[in-house]
Amino acid sequence: MRIAVIGQAAFGKDVLEALVEKGEDVAAVLCPPDRKDRPFDPIKESAVERDIPVYQYKRMRDEEAIKEFSSLGIELSVMAFVTDIVPMEILENPTNGTIQYHPSLLPEHRGPSSINWPIIQGKNKTGLSIFWPDEGLDTGPILLQKETPIEIDDTLGSIYFGRLYPMGVDAMVEAVELVKNGEAPRIVQDNSKATYEGWCRSENAIIDWNKPAAEIYNLIRGSDPSPGANTKFGDDKLAFFNAKFSAESSDSDPGTVTKINSDSFTISLQGGSIDIGRVQINRERKIMAEEFIKSKNLEIGFKFSS
Repeated sequence: MRIAVIGQAAFGKDVLEALVEKGEDVAAVLCPPDRKDRPFDPIKESAVERDIPVYQYKRMRDEEAIKEFSSLGIELSVMAFVTDIVPMEILENPTNGTIQYHPSLLPEHRGPSSINWPIIQGKNKTGLSIFWPDEGLDTGPILLQKETPIEIDDTLGSIYFGRLYPMGVDAMVEAVELVKNGEAPRIVQDNSKATYEGWCRSENAIIDWNKPAAEIYNLIRGSDPSPGANTKFGDDKLAFFNAKFSAESSDSDPGTVTKINSDSFTISLQGGSIDIGRVQINRERKIMAEEFIKSKNLEIGFKFSS
């Protein structure tokens, strides 16, 4: 079965290499165009090393791209981290169609920041879906799904890099095998249970210190390492990372620094407190709390404002 891998970055590269290692016939790789004075995308580097033809289109919906792809005789396309709009002419061209990875349990959390939002919303599980893309955004039939718990100390980073990334690579290989064997289902999504959220950006992660402790903690860990839950610090924006929650509360107002520790500082919340181990001021590099405390002379009693 002639396969085209459409993707980019490390995830696309790892899906490509896992399929090749499994002995699949990867006949083409599609990835974004090269950027001036920048290294090749990892998936392109891997494809070139393996003598797999690489196709790079500025826009996959251009007529030239559609015409060339249609001439390749592809039997299955595998989409692994795609940010371009892929037209139906390309999605439907392979004889066995196209499958795509999405890091949520569809139909919940359709959209581009589907790992952030379940954590921010305080859910206790998430997962991934391999589905058959259609004209909608993450609306196509489900091929397979995998679940993983969201533990109390999980962050966006731990969920993705620790679980959804490696699970996703394995699930892609499993899905291809199901397609090849004629055993791949097409389970229509239940639209009555569908949710959609847009990008989780810095402006969506502003801390309201009047909110309950659990909501603030979930916002911080669901935005770690990106975009960073943030608050005002004078005229600057301060984002928090490496947070630890404690049910221990104090008499101080929410948002008040109550302890200065050797490698963190503690902030009071409504119904608990959080220790902060790393911060970022505006767009500067992230620094450990110890450096921040010393450089800004942070003191007990300082109150952050929303």
